[in-house]
Amino acid sequence: MSDAPRWSPEGYVRALHLAARWHHEQKVPGQDLPYLVHVVSVCAELLPAVTAEPVPRPDVAVQGALLHDILEDTALTFDALVTEMGPEVAHVVAALSKNPDLPKAERMPDSLRRILAQPPEAAMIKLADRITNLAPPPAFWSRDKRVAYREEAQLILRALGHASPLLAARLTERIDEYAAYL
Repeated sequence: MSDAPRWSPEGYVRALHLAARWHHEQKVPGQDLPYLVHVVSVCAELLPAVTAEPVPRPDVAVQGALLHDILEDTALTFDALVTEMGPEVAHVVAALSKNPDLPKAERMPDSLRRILAQPPEAAMIKLADRITNLAPPPAFWSRDKRVAYREEAQLILRALGHASPLLAARLTERIDEYAAYL
């Protein structure tokens, strides 16, 4: 048996319960699905990389994936997240959260800078998040919005793809497939 660190089911369940509590009334945008479907889908994209690639802190990756939107989309505070999940997970989640005080055009570049300042698990989560988000776009999105979203995915890939060859390849596939919606 390998000595490689593994993610713990207990930590996964603790993060999942926290996500369920805070995202409980939210829906996936443009769908009637509970938002928890999104965070679990991001984690599902991440798990093959956590299993196949050398990830220094697999628990931080898995728990961070389940909680990646919790600071941005709920009233949970950073300090409360530190108390619930520890500082490593909280800092990764904070880096993944866009700063609403910045102009919209500056939010993604700022987030990418903060992600790059974190250990590679943060970049892996962002890659998995964008893979998940490159599903068929909502019908109400304009062509310009779909083009911009695909271009932003390419920016994410260029900035963070080095963190995981597996996730970079998967994101490349999804970006190529998304061209069908343009």
